[in-house]
Amino acid sequence: MSDSSPVILITGASTGIGAATARMLAGEGWRLVLAARSIDKLDELASELGGSDHAVAVECDVTEWADQQAAVTVALEHFGRLDAAWANAGFGAERSFLGDSVEHWRAMILTNVYGAALTIRATLPGLKETKGHLLLTGSIAGRRAIPGSLYSSTKHAVHAMAESLRQELDGTGVRVTIIAPGIVDTPFFENVPLDAPLEPDDVARAVLFALSQPPHVDVNEILVRPTAQPM
Repeated sequence: MSDSSPVILITGASTGIGAATARMLAGEGWRLVLAARSIDKLDELASELGGSDHAVAVECDVTEWADQQAAVTVALEHFGRLDAAWANAGFGAERSFLGDSVEHWRAMILTNVYGAALTIRATLPGLKETKGHLLLTGSIAGRRAIPGSLYSSTKHAVHAMAESLRQELDGTGVRVTIIAPGIVDTPFFENVPLDAPLEPDDVARAVLFALSQPPHVDVNEILVRPTAQPM
């Protein structure tokens, strides 16, 4: 693989749409920095994708600033550049303001919102150097309020963050895209609440579409959901 091949950092890369997208981008010639807390799964994925010339695994808790900085350092020292970053780490909660524990709420808000902001802060200097691309994972739940869903509130925040970032970066050449999936068959759900949900590869294709546009085209938001999803 050429040293000029583009490099992307993906948080939440160990399972689901993060892992599926890593596989798809590797097939398109991208080099990958795979970040998540589950280092064993990341190591397996990096090996599957061809080893250290193609993909490296970094243990990363996105709520920890030092971990985020370390992931970017790995990208720059190992591959010499950073062309894209995807703030994809996140998880959900019960649809009730009396459900789950307050500790679960705190961890979710820190991961989904603060963690995404830290990914932006850590990767932005490198992305400005390459006039790269920053992606965030939103949700259909970030486009409309869902009854009892604090998770929905976190994704509304991420959608607002993406637009605020786009405005800040106007004129820098850095593009910003929010990927907003509907229901996807991933470990996010214990029981997928739909007969024909999206598959992780469906979301991966949306990511690839955004990344593959020419430099003067910035696809700001991709909302993708199952044909059968009413919401």
